[in-house]
Amino acid sequence: MSDMNSGGTRTGAARGGGTDVIVIGGGTGGYSTALRAASLGLRVVLAERDLVGGTCLHRGCIPSKAMLHAAELMDGIAEARERWGVKATLDSVDWGALTATRDDIVTRNHRGVEGHLERAGVRVVRGSARLTGPRSVYVEAPDGGEFTARRGIVLATGSRPRLLPGLAPDGRTVVTSDDALFAPGLPDSVLVLGGGAIGVEYASFHRSMGARVTLVEAAGRLLPLEDEDVSRHLARGLKKRGITVRTDSTLTGAEVTGSGVRATVRTRGGEETVEAERLLVAVGRVPVTDGLGLAAAGLATDARGFVPPADWSRLETAVPGIHVVGDLLPPPSPGLAHASFAEGLLVAETLAGVPSRPVDHATVPRVTYSSPQTASVGLTEAEARARGLEVRVNTMPLTAVAKGMVHGQGGIVKVVAAADGAGGEATGAVLGVHLVGPHVSEMIAESQLIVAWDAEPSDVAQHIHAHPTLSEAVGEAFLTLAGRGLHQH
Repeated sequence: MSDMNSGGTRTGAARGGGTDVIVIGGGTGGYSTALRAASLGLRVVLAERDLVGGTCLHRGCIPSKAMLHAAELMDGIAEARERWGVKATLDSVDWGALTATRDDIVTRNHRGVEGHLERAGVRVVRGSARLTGPRSVYVEAPDGGEFTARRGIVLATGSRPRLLPGLAPDGRTVVTSDDALFAPGLPDSVLVLGGGAIGVEYASFHRSMGARVTLVEAAGRLLPLEDEDVSRHLARGLKKRGITVRTDSTLTGAEVTGSGVRATVRTRGGEETVEAERLLVAVGRVPVTDGLGLAAAGLATDARGFVPPADWSRLETAVPGIHVVGDLLPPPSPGLAHASFAEGLLVAETLAGVPSRPVDHATVPRVTYSSPQTASVGLTEAEARARGLEVRVNTMPLTAVAKGMVHGQGGIVKVVAAADGAGGEATGAVLGVHLVGPHVSEMIAESQLIVAWDAEPSDVAQHIHAHPTLSEAVGEAFLTLAGRGLHQH
């Protein structure tokens, strides 16, 4: 999502007196709010200082997944040669052609968003915006000035990478997730700091491109917010690919050298020195609110920098009429683009007076697009047990079905369900589903519906999954929990 900061002085005349909604920030949360509000007949002004689409479209989700697709093609060449007897060789990577394809995908998406906004009648003002009151916004732009919103204001200013003290990114040797894809060329070696989804994805990409990769995570496991079995199988898959994984480890020092970076990492076994051509810092993101003028509207951030809603069912702040979406929201909002879309729809419908269901953040799917991929929805086994719930768990290897053997990458389907006290059969609702393996990002939608609709294993078991497919393993996992197992007992 996009950043917005204020700047300059008021020079324009008051404008936009007939505006119903003002949206500050044109990322996924902001533009989805604007589009839905306009479709409901509201007059909308969208202020964006950079490009509509925000971080997700221009620096994150879309360009990174384009690059990861290229990485998947690279892996396929290696698999063809090593596993299937297809004597394919890779001459080289044309970095210019690769990035040109990536940029074309981003550009076409950007034009599409701009076209949608124009056709919807959304007025896009390109400039920095700040609140001047509970219903007013000033936009520093040639066509800007003071705007007043009759219905409300939506804050959608997004986030930026968290930085480490004394380690300033330069876009070449020390990079963040915002500029890693745009750093020049392919490095021979990379030190990735941070084992969350972003760090894991970038570690996976660079390894596919032939780099030596060291991945350092301060927590005891990768993807520490996911199920422990997911973390374990992911780490196993990354190590099998030749990525050096260091958990329970911290960066204690780093210096830029003539050939890259020399870092000191404290691990469970002591300190070690890691030299790499590039250091990628992926230790999280922080909300962007500086210069937004929150105080002028009677708002303030919490201790972590978020703008908390007073009413989660409307995503409305303590100031009536000011709503917040996207990365400005604290947990349980996960700070994911697809959650932002849902939040934007909710806020737009709320401002239009249209009935709208609150966003169920507990059922937002989470995906890591590494190789292997991970995808999950709902509670982990540990979270369910911590809530005092009696659960039954079934973990099924993807290689237990034929298509999993074809792919040959391992992986699991793990289902966490509420247990029935009588006999212990899993007849209660499905609480969580967790996947590791190839293409599981495309398999999680079914599980999202299962968890969101409080389905039970027997409800899923009566439906037939195509054979042979990877999704067949999901069906088999539920068959076993329902007492009807075929290939798993």
